[in-house]
Amino acid sequence: MGKKRKYGENQDDDDSAEESSQRQITAGHIRNLETRLIVVLERANLESVKNGKSYELLNCDDHMGLMKKYNKDPANYRPDILHQCLLMLQDSPLNQAGKLQVYIHTEKNVLIEVHPQCRIPRTFKRFAGLMVQLLHKLNVRASDGNMKLLKVIRNPVTDHLPPGCKKIGTSFTATKLVNPREIVPNNEPIVVVIGAMAHGKVDTEYVEEEVSFSRYHLSAALVCAKICSGFEEGWNIK
Repeated sequence: MGKKRKYGENQDDDDSAEESSQRQITAGHIRNLETRLIVVLERANLESVKNGKSYELLNCDDHMGLMKKYNKDPANYRPDILHQCLLMLQDSPLNQAGKLQVYIHTEKNVLIEVHPQCRIPRTFKRFAGLMVQLLHKLNVRASDGNMKLLKVIRNPVTDHLPPGCKKIGTSFTATKLVNPREIVPNNEPIVVVIGAMAHGKVDTEYVEEEVSFSRYHLSAALVCAKICSGFEEGWNIK
């Protein structure tokens, strides 16, 4: 009898676990279908380096000596570009309205999820310290310790994107010139990929179409600003 009671208790636990799992799947499915813009910042320069007894974010301004010593191209170590992009994206009305999700994919193949409530430090020095913490601890929590504002997640990024959603890349060399407002969907999620590096081209297999937002060269941060403005206009976010 004791064994039967134990079996019954386990069965109830299994049922509860299954119901809980089903609720999570349903919630995740609903979240995937939400109308929102998903921005993937590709080829971001995030790499830590030991300087004395502490670790720092490798960048061309503070570590030019190391660049020359190891024959590295300073243009490949511009984490300030990512900083500028994140400020534009996270501060936007689009994000504050709950219609934006940001992922970062680094040159070192590290994938990072940015929580919509993550407030990016205003100065690069503080931002650099935050990124070093993220790279070493794999997450950055809120001051109360409950919410992960930044976290390293498993590759590839396509595993975290809504199934079947449109994926658009941005490039100055793209033949199709559009206003960001033209790519805004009515009631479904969409992915836009932006290169967060100084030069070069983002080449990803999952992008279905490439567009350009100007006949002129734009900084990555300006592309982020234009996209947010276009989607805010399209979705009437003020």
